[in-house]
Amino acid sequence: MPWRLVGAFLLGAAGVLAFAPFEAWPLAWAALAGLWALLARADTRWQGFFNGFAWGLGSFLTGVSWLFVALHRYGGLAAPLAAGAILLFCAYLAVFPGLAGAAFIALRRRSLAANALLAGALWLLSEWLRGVLFTGFPWLALGYTQTPPSPLAGWLPILGVYGVGALVAGSAAGLALAGRAFLTPALVLVAILAAGGGLAQIRWTSPVGAPLKVALLQTNIDQEMKWDPQRLGAWLDHNLALVEAHPAPLVVLPETTLPLLADQLPQGYLTRLSAPAREAQGHVILGIFLRSAAGQIYNAALGLGGGAVQTYRKQHLVPFGEYSPPLFRWFYDWVNIPMSNQSRGEADQPPILVGDQRIALNICYEDVFGEEIIRALPEATLLLNLSNLAWYGDSFAQPQHLQIARVRALETGRTMLRSTNTGMTAVVSPDGQVAAVLPAFQAGALKAEVQGYGGLTPYARVGNLPVLGAALAVLVLAIRRARRT
Repeated sequence: MPWRLVGAFLLGAAGVLAFAPFEAWPLAWAALAGLWALLARADTRWQGFFNGFAWGLGSFLTGVSWLFVALHRYGGLAAPLAAGAILLFCAYLAVFPGLAGAAFIALRRRSLAANALLAGALWLLSEWLRGVLFTGFPWLALGYTQTPPSPLAGWLPILGVYGVGALVAGSAAGLALAGRAFLTPALVLVAILAAGGGLAQIRWTSPVGAPLKVALLQTNIDQEMKWDPQRLGAWLDHNLALVEAHPAPLVVLPETTLPLLADQLPQGYLTRLSAPAREAQGHVILGIFLRSAAGQIYNAALGLGGGAVQTYRKQHLVPFGEYSPPLFRWFYDWVNIPMSNQSRGEADQPPILVGDQRIALNICYEDVFGEEIIRALPEATLLLNLSNLAWYGDSFAQPQHLQIARVRALETGRTMLRSTNTGMTAVVSPDGQVAAVLPAFQAGALKAEVQGYGGLTPYARVGNLPVLGAALAVLVLAIRRARRT
């Protein structure tokens, strides 16, 4: 039993190589097939749970280790406490694959096809539950591994990230459990991959309006220095200099690029910041904190130019980083996180109008929630993410976040623009390809001409409802059959 748990842990850790920055996407099947092979030898539900838990613990400890940087280096939490907090958080996340493992042991059948379907359904439901429970943390969902050049990328506009993860999990189970009947699941996998390659040739959306020239700015301000009041003037000048040096019809600055509330800015600063764009009849979009008349603080974006000021307020806040969950206010006695008492923005906010393009904004990790992104469709023609990943240093966080953006572009059939503080500032095409990207940890501007798109992909029309319904149907049938026997 112990060696199996060690093996499951190592398989989960190795599976992280399927994600960015490595993107060895076939390893997703190898890591999952190894887990299903271990589960095939488990006798009890508890053995199934602990095998799945160990796999998840290896995956999350390896894949989101960058959270330690935020808590220890920038949050000021002592290293042992930060490591303990990350261990507890990853243990919580590992419960979900653990539950999938326990349910598989309880409901498995002798039929290879039934077991493969069950494995895919349980994996989908466990990942979806992880993505919604307690506001959700769907980072490292298995489907994110299948960005181009994986042929499975063609399924993303139809099934979404959870559905594609189910295809990987189910086909991996078929390969692991087949024994001598290996040929049949192998042919099924080839058919799934071939179909994905064919689906990738379909253009679900079509160009709308004139192309838009953009300058996506990367400020590269170190998180340790950003909140130093003695450097505030330097940061204001730095943002202003970047905007003035890179005029364009749309200039974008990253999340919280100005480290203070908008009503605390020097008089006339925003007018100076937007002047180059207004002279070119363009717009500036920048991340900043806003305060309402009632005193509520929002992580927000302002759209300046073209008349009225347009705003977006972040809807999906980060627990422990942007607000305190109930009973956890004591956490902030241990860490130093500026602006950690934020309020949630409205669920349905209109896109920002720039020329004849309508831009749906999302801030930081909001773009990891696919069903929230599609709420802006079909009205929005472009997607724009503002992020500040300086909290996580030079880590997997930057390339993993860019890979998430690639999946959102595929799911929506929209170009995704990204303006970040330290990386990765990029333009992602509707086919999930990275059209252009700035080197991380360098200040500069990514200039590009981007096209807006109209129409809806199948996923944008219905979201996760069909794949969730299918997975639940498989689960209900498996439970009924188990009760009969």
